[in-house]
Formats: sequence, structure tokens, C-alpha cells
Amino acid sequence: MSKSWYSDLPQYYQRQIKAMGLDDAGMSRRRAMKAMAAAAGAAAAAGLVKPAAAAANLSYMCWEGYNDPRIIEPFKKANDCDVSFDLIVDSPGGFAKLQAGASREVDIVSTDMPWVTRMGPAGLALELDPTQYADIYATFYPQFRPPFEPLITDGKTIGVATRWGWVGPCLNLDHDKPEDWKTYDGVFDPKNKDKICVMDWGDWPILPMALHAGVNPYEELDKNGLEEVRKVLRAMFKNTRTLVGDLTLAQKGLLDGSLKCCVGSGSYMTSAMRKQGHKNILAVVPEPKNGLKTGIIWVEATAILKETDQPDLSRKLLKHVVSKESGKILSLLDTTSNVVTNAEVEKEYTDEEKSILQVDYMWHAWDNSQMHRIAPNIDEMLAIWQEELAAAQ
Repeated sequence: MSKSWYSDLPQYYQRQIKAMGLDDAGMSRRRAMKAMAAAAGAAAAAGLVKPAAAAANLSYMCWEGYNDPRIIEPFKKANDCDVSFDLIVDSPGGFAKLQAGASREVDIVSTDMPWVTRMGPAGLALELDPTQYADIYATFYPQFRPPFEPLITDGKTIGVATRWGWVGPCLNLDHDKPEDWKTYDGVFDPKNKDKICVMDWGDWPILPMALHAGVNPYEELDKNGLEEVRKVLRAMFKNTRTLVGDLTLAQKGLLDGSLKCCVGSGSYMTSAMRKQGHKNILAVVPEPKNGLKTGIIWVEATAILKETDQPDLSRKLLKHVVSKESGKILSLLDTTSNVVTNAEVEKEYTDEEKSILQVDYMWHAWDNSQMHRIAPNIDEMLAIWQEELAAAQ
């Protein structure tokens, strides 16, 4: 069997790559398009086509929010350049797109940290010299300063952490109390039957349930560990089959009280409602269980692509994104609001903004959580998920 460029990824992500047409066939089409673009450029150089006006231009692949004009326009003006965007819909898809050839067109990327970490061994991103970023690291919370292990592979640092949050029970204080959600036990309580919201977001709802079962999904699992994952998913589906893929539907259900404890989400979902004034909506993390931390921390990071022809300008943009000024904007978007890695930003918050972001709670969430990364047995766990979901219907 021949080996493809993505065959070392879990099957779950390989299927996504194929579904998006980014497998070998897709890559060939993209290369053909690039060749056509190169031919057009040659024609322009020969005077056959009127060339476009020359200007410094960065191509930025990122989640929505990093492209906020309040962040980007000052950078463009200060550096006399333009910035074009390739917005990420999901992190595996963004990684696959880079692997399929977009790495030759994109200069800088802001995405989920596990995928930034993968960009180093995949030969996509530049190794970062922390001494070149000493000025911005000095403004960071100590937890994100070098050496920040999650972004180091084989001794090489790939990317800078930018924004973060936590995964845990999301609740409405008008209907629940935080002390009732110190564990996920309520997910299995008959009184909550069909009122528990399970986010239909790939591995995200599986990971906290595995942790609740006493299984660390971020370590290699044996047959017994996978059986425990099966048992906890079976019990969850026995009490609820309310799968929700749309974030706004989950928010609506949590707000009107028809849904409780969204499994697989956290501060990413609740913060936007808190920003709208619904301070009765809260994201917490469960307490450790038998010494195992059962919350999950997610982090986004920014890296510079190895094939960029604008390394200095890309470095400036990276520093701009994690600056105090940009950080405050990035942390208080309308779609989602989440804390950033720059500690100087916290000094800029009003008491109201600190309340929106649950700043007083964030280090409790950090101390009681696992750092999110790609789970080694994600394929087996997703297969179990599908089997148990089908059996419950």
C-alpha cells in the first residue's frame, strides 16, 4: 500500500481530508492551478498582460476574529502593506489545506495549538527563536513563557500561544448551581433525561466523558481503557440523545433552560452570552477525580510558514496579534470572548469585562484541567461513539 502525505494522521482526519478533496488528487489540481497562475505571471512580466500594482502582501490563515479590522487596519497602515485572509472552518481542515500546497501561498497561521505543533515535524512552519520574541514574552502570563512545552517538538519551538479557554460544564444559574457540576454526574441523572446538550463536534464531547470515567484520553489506551470509554458513552446516550452541532442552538437552549450542561463546550460558548449581559450563564470545570484532572484547556497559537517570502513582515504581524492592543480586541469579540496570553491585557479590562471573561475563575480552570492535544486513540473512540449512538436510537 502506498503512503500518502497524510497517512500518519488518525483516520478521522484522513477522512476529512478526502472529503474536502485535499487528498493526492486535490493536491494535483491545486498544483495545476498554481502552475497556471505562474504562467499568467510570466505573461505579465513579458508585457502581454497589464501587471497589478506592486505592494507588500501577507496571506494570513486564521480563525475569524483574528481578521478583525480593528486589529488588522493599524498593522497595514503602520507597515504599508495589505493582508489577505484564508479563514479556517476547522483546524484539521486548515492543516490539510497547508499540506496540500497552501503552505506555499500562506505566510502566517493562527489555529488550534495541536495543529500548530504538528506543523513543525511536517516541515510547514519556521522554527521560532524565543530570543527574537523576548519583548512579547515579557508581557505574557508565566504559564505561556518559554519553555512552553506544548509548543515544543524535538527541542524546537513552533509558534506563539495567543488565546485560550476551557472545556467543562456550561450551566444556567437560574436553573442550576455550580456546586451541582463539580462532576459530570448530572449528565447521567434521570432527572436530566434528554435535557443534557451534547455538542456534535467530533472528539470534543468524548474527551471529557473519558476523563469522567477515569480514563486519560491523551495517553495511549489499551482494550480496557477503550471499554471504559464505551461504557461512559453508552450511559450518556441512555440519558440523552440531544446532539447539537450549531453553537447558537446550544446557546439558545441553555439560555431558555431547555438544555443543561452542554458536554464538549465551555468558555468558548458561554462568553458571548455573558458579553450580551447574561451573567447567569457560566462555564466551569469539574473537580479532579481520583487525582485525574477532568477539565480541558484549549489554546490557539500563531506560527510563520517556512516558505513565506515575507518572514520579517510575518514576524511583525505575529507580534502585533499578541500585543496588548490587539489582545484586548481579540478577547472581547461578539461571536466569542476568551482570555489571551498577554497579561498586560488584563490590566486594560474593566470590572465588567473581567466578569464577562471569568478572569477570577480562569486559573482555577487551568489548575484543574488537562492540556488539549491530539488523542492517540481518537479513531477508536470515534468508532465507539458512532456504535453507541446507533445502538441508543
